[in-house]
Amino acid sequence: MSGQGRSRRSERVGEQIRAELARLLREEATDPRIGLVTLTRVDVAPDFSNARVYWSRLAAPRAAETPEAEEATQAGLDSAAGFLRSRLAGLLELRRIPELHFLHDPSLAAGAHTLALLRELRDGDA
Repeated sequence: MSGQGRSRRSERVGEQIRAELARLLREEATDPRIGLVTLTRVDVAPDFSNARVYWSRLAAPRAAETPEAEEATQAGLDSAAGFLRSRLAGLLELRRIPELHFLHDPSLAAGAHTLALLRELRDGDA
């Protein structure tokens, strides 16, 4: 199999994992530290041994993303990783279910901050 084919398979499996994890977090995760999160992407290693799961908190408008809130969410996700991996094993038809490593993705918060600044500029000029 070519490297290109393997990368497409990794992307496809990553998207399957992202979709199932999002559902599991929404419907089955009970840790209150996790709160409302969105999974922005999942990068799966070529040998499917590990998956990096990028997440971002969905905060209320104008709510500041504090380091404490981010750390609590990270701790909740890290704590749930084993449970989520075992649930994935029953949902996905893969020989090997990758170990899950959760990483914060600040891009959504940065985008929201940029939009807020643009709105302030627009409203200030009106």
